[in-house]
Amino acid sequence: MSTQKNDRRGFLYGLAGTGALAAAPAAAQAQNRGAASDAPFLPRYTRAQNYKSLKQSSYDRTGGNRDSWNIAAGGVQEVFNAQGPGVISHIWFTISARSNDHLKELVLRGYWDGNSKPSVETPVGDFFGLNLNSYQIYQSAYLACSPGKSLNCYFAMPYRRSARFTVTNEGRQEVPSFYSNIDYLTAPSLPDDALYFHAQYRQSAPCTPVASQGPKLNLDGKMNYVYLETRGRGHLMGVTLGVLENANGWWGEGDDMIFVDDESKPVINGTGSEDYFLGSWDFGGRDGAQPFGYSMYGAPLIVNAKRTGGRYCCYRWHGDNPVTFERYLKHTMEHGHANDRGDNFFSVGYWYQTTPYTDFPPLPSVETRIPVVRTA
Repeated sequence: MSTQKNDRRGFLYGLAGTGALAAAPAAAQAQNRGAASDAPFLPRYTRAQNYKSLKQSSYDRTGGNRDSWNIAAGGVQEVFNAQGPGVISHIWFTISARSNDHLKELVLRGYWDGNSKPSVETPVGDFFGLNLNSYQIYQSAYLACSPGKSLNCYFAMPYRRSARFTVTNEGRQEVPSFYSNIDYLTAPSLPDDALYFHAQYRQSAPCTPVASQGPKLNLDGKMNYVYLETRGRGHLMGVTLGVLENANGWWGEGDDMIFVDDESKPVINGTGSEDYFLGSWDFGGRDGAQPFGYSMYGAPLIVNAKRTGGRYCCYRWHGDNPVTFERYLKHTMEHGHANDRGDNFFSVGYWYQTTPYTDFPPLPSVETRIPVVRTA
């Protein structure tokens, strides 16, 4: 059974069996717990579940076959709105658009518990790991892109009072067909320790190289590329990253540095960018690089490796060991050794925390989000 299924089922079954459904009769809960412990040979999915499964979609409200939304240039489409405690378990989109840049022009925003500012804010393509404005087929534990350009997300997203998602078309052309299916469940209540999902978009296009007159050293990480920065208590789930090279050579000598509850120095230090994404040796080098993708890590797009115009899309999930923080988290990575390269980085950081965090940096303008080689 895949890690994806185990993680998702484990979370949802936890709601059904750990007191999350507090309004259920106590006797019934006790009976379920006792029966489960008396029959360990039965998979949890064979037991009665104590939540209600629902879906919100773009289906044709007239009963016809026009099962998608038209999103005008500059328009906003609400794709999800639910009240009361619940959990989004799966998001599926597929898009027919006139613009070739729609993956960067369409912006997904998610709001928890009535907040006016989003806790999810990212171009649609980047949210699903397509950080360089093009589709590539891949599967991972939490995100996937299937044949037919269908986008899937399996991060569980709990909310206590309400949830709302919108898609904004920041392009100059309409999107004739935006298809959406969002699966979710409702429950009388959630566990006290259920956390809110967040996704933050960042980019440096280009990163600014750091000149050095002597040995290239970087101990404080002040000039590193930042995936995400947040305050509160929670844990990091991972990142997606798109790199467009502005010069020949290898972009991935930069170390990952994660600041946890201490803004002055990183607590976690890695050994190289490709090492962080659990590859090695330049992903195979200039002439031997091969795309790869697995449950928890991958680089499903590698084109023109180690050359000007080279393109990489990578992802790394920490579902096996989420990076916990009590007060503060900043996830960073060097852009080249000691930040000596000036390539284009586009990323999304994914995490959970106890309260909805909305203090995001301003979303870069749509024109700057389009990946373009920038040579001096």
